[in-house]
Amino acid sequence: MAFNDLKSTLNQYLTADTIKQIEAAYQVAQAAHINQKRYSGEPYITHPVAVAHILAQMRMDPESIMGALLHDVIEDTTLTKEDLCAAFGPNVAELVDGVSKLARLPFEDRAVAQAENFRKMLLAMVQDIRVVIIKLADRLHNMRTLGVLPPEKKRRIARETLEIYAPIANRLGMHHFYVELEDLGFAALNPLRYALLKRAVQRARLNRKEMVKAVEEAIAKVLHEAKVEQLHIESRQKHIYSIYKKMRKKHLSFNDIMDVYAFRIVVPTVDECYRSLGIIHRLYKPVPGRFKDYIAIPKTNSYQSLHTTLFGPQGIPIEVQLRTFEMHKVAESGIAAHWLYKSPDGSFDKVQARTRAWLQTLLEIQHETGSSLEFIENVKIDLFPDEVYVFTPKGDIMELPARSTPVDFAYAVHTDMGNHCVAARVNRHLAPLSTPLNNGQTVEIIMDMKAHPNSAWLDFVKSGKARSSIRNYLKEQKQSEMIALGERLLHAALDSLFTSHDLSPEIADKFLQTVGLASLPELYESIGRGERNNLIVARALVHVFDAQAPYLEEKRESTLSIKGTEGVLIKFARCCWPIPGDPIVGVLLPDEGLIIHAELCKKITDPRTRSHLIRVQWEKDVAGEYLARLDVELKNERGVLAQLSYAIASTGADIERIHSDNIDISYASITLIIGVRDRVHLAQIVRNLRRIKAVLKITRVH
Repeated sequence: MAFNDLKSTLNQYLTADTIKQIEAAYQVAQAAHINQKRYSGEPYITHPVAVAHILAQMRMDPESIMGALLHDVIEDTTLTKEDLCAAFGPNVAELVDGVSKLARLPFEDRAVAQAENFRKMLLAMVQDIRVVIIKLADRLHNMRTLGVLPPEKKRRIARETLEIYAPIANRLGMHHFYVELEDLGFAALNPLRYALLKRAVQRARLNRKEMVKAVEEAIAKVLHEAKVEQLHIESRQKHIYSIYKKMRKKHLSFNDIMDVYAFRIVVPTVDECYRSLGIIHRLYKPVPGRFKDYIAIPKTNSYQSLHTTLFGPQGIPIEVQLRTFEMHKVAESGIAAHWLYKSPDGSFDKVQARTRAWLQTLLEIQHETGSSLEFIENVKIDLFPDEVYVFTPKGDIMELPARSTPVDFAYAVHTDMGNHCVAARVNRHLAPLSTPLNNGQTVEIIMDMKAHPNSAWLDFVKSGKARSSIRNYLKEQKQSEMIALGERLLHAALDSLFTSHDLSPEIADKFLQTVGLASLPELYESIGRGERNNLIVARALVHVFDAQAPYLEEKRESTLSIKGTEGVLIKFARCCWPIPGDPIVGVLLPDEGLIIHAELCKKITDPRTRSHLIRVQWEKDVAGEYLARLDVELKNERGVLAQLSYAIASTGADIERIHSDNIDISYASITLIIGVRDRVHLAQIVRNLRRIKAVLKITRVH
């Protein structure tokens, strides 16, 4: 009986032989789930049959229907992927495996498990888009039957639906799924608000009937007079969750939103779309700045329509969408339209091409992210529906998330362009890389192959691909710097011991076997991370050189020379502001790197810090600029800040930051953070400052 309704739908578009294969899949699923019940007490088989029925109503192919019937057998029964492959072929087996969760693997917590399952599904979806269509149908039926679940579980599933599955349906252009998933999720999360809005919408629709009918008749009349035939006009209803989102985002009342009347006009050809637009603009005056042409520039989910807003009867706002019948099919079914309809003009092939391009982006994000939580975070960014359309110098259209920057644009073109971008021209004018882009702008990227991504870019990039690419580069850079730092620390420690031997491959391999590491870079990285002490490792290595040296003493202290250009892993403490010429000491902290302090800094006297100390010194020829802090007390006179700035600038130094506090009406205290070369340079600055009559006292924070 459970199969009968499904079978009657399948009879409408499949052959008898194909339906027999699907029935065989049903028999296997029924036998596998024979003793299982749903939370409601119904036999479990009712769920996969309902999922298959949703797909059958969409006219999906036989393999998708079989995949839907079997989608839980790998996860919840003893059947394996190999069993399904033998019975129904590799395609069905891959579909079922792609939808199945990683239920048997241990995870740290629910968030990691959810993220890993989501990553698995998306990667399977890259291979076969039908995986996600089955998963969306599965989620839709679960949301329809959510009422029997405990409140906490219901809210968790609803939140996940609103954050992930509804946006995916929207991104794939599956409008019916998107609307129903959002409304069901909203009803489960906020049942009182949903019920209140639903009643208000029903009342408003009853009150609007006469106005809607009058506008429909007026539009139909002028279009028929202009010989636009075979048209379809309908009033367009916003779904409840979209009304709620608009009320919150724009701080509008319900009446403000429902005062707008919306209509959809469907005509046979693109030419008639544009012609109908002109005719309607003569009937009702258009609202300036509210026209959008999504036919010339389709949305990322392949949606195409003309949008315009008009001043209707008595000044009431009217929103109108115009599209062709083919565009309407894509707008309602998205990627599923490929299976629903035959496409004489290739429009559904274009939908597939756009979807494949998005899936390729997901694949690149996957390659560049370490954890599943980071992956899902970056994918969520790309699922936001708002977008901006910009042009390359050759006139190609690039689709980016709203408020994207030239950095997002560069990574969308190619990862290498993003990694080496240094500036941008927006509409032929130089612009900072952090500039938000607007629709219609032309963007040109200026590259330098010596340039590299900056961690500050993460503060303003908007696309998931840009964010994951930058993080991946910084992670690799940090790892290489850890290896380099660890190597320097180990060689400095070896040099302080009785080491007349080189670190030969034989000795290194012997030592690595004893500590369970695979390679020297792995050893260096563990030292650079602060996980292993360089002197202890050096002593152990020397014992490998010479087994007769059990009580080895240092010839001299192990000292690391600092150049100041090592990279992000060597940082200078902001408590004591060390500069070249100061006696210094290093603190090697796990995963933070080597922090350089002044030797007399109070922080390094902490017993917890002392075990991480590394002896360091400045190299003879240190280049670069280092920050020093001066506290200056002075008389509160007019123009004194200008005198301070001139005295510092005349030495070739820069003021990085300045902060002023009034002690009283007559006196002030000023904190200066200055970029200097070394102690000699700083002393010159101090001498210049002392020549200013208003300056009473200068103290270096040290």
